Amino acid sequence: MTIFLCGFMGCGKSTIGEKLAKKLGCDFIDMDDYIEQQAGMKIPEIFEKFGEPYFRDLETQAVRELSERSGVISCGGGAMLRDVNAEIARAHGYVVLLDVPFRTCYFRIADSDRPIVRNNTRHQLEELYDKRYVIYQKHCTHIADASHSPSAGVSEILNVLGIENKEN
Repeated sequence: MTIFLCGFMGCGKSTIGEKLAKKLGCDFIDMDDYIEQQAGMKIPEIFEKFGEPYFRDLETQAVRELSERSGVISCGGGAMLRDVNAEIARAHGYVVLLDVPFRTCYFRIADSDRPIVRNNTRHQLEELYDKRYVIYQKHCTHIADASHSPSAGVSEILNVLGIENKEN
């Protein structure tokens, strides 16, 4: 089983993804880390040297490669915006939208070095969130409330996927 976690920057994909994988006893892969390893450079460098369209192509390649694996995949904030990425992911597993309000996401990302955060105001990021959220909803197979603790987010994912939540 492959579970792709999607949502806006700061919704908890990596934190919850690690905990979920541990709970399920499977691999966890952070797609951004995977892309950095494959490209041999950090994402801000990729954006700076090659631009966002090139990075988005790397995401599509990563979705294709990672969809063949079993485990929990934490997608980058833009990975599930492309129809082709969502189609590939849904064909090989579940795409779970981590539902978190913008204000919570913003609080978590405001001081990060993410290119999109550095290059936009809070208002612009909120507009981006609103635009992306509609696409995430369209492309996901399930929606999980992840606005509380990471452990609560894991429980919510297990619940929406119909997986028995056994305490460790």
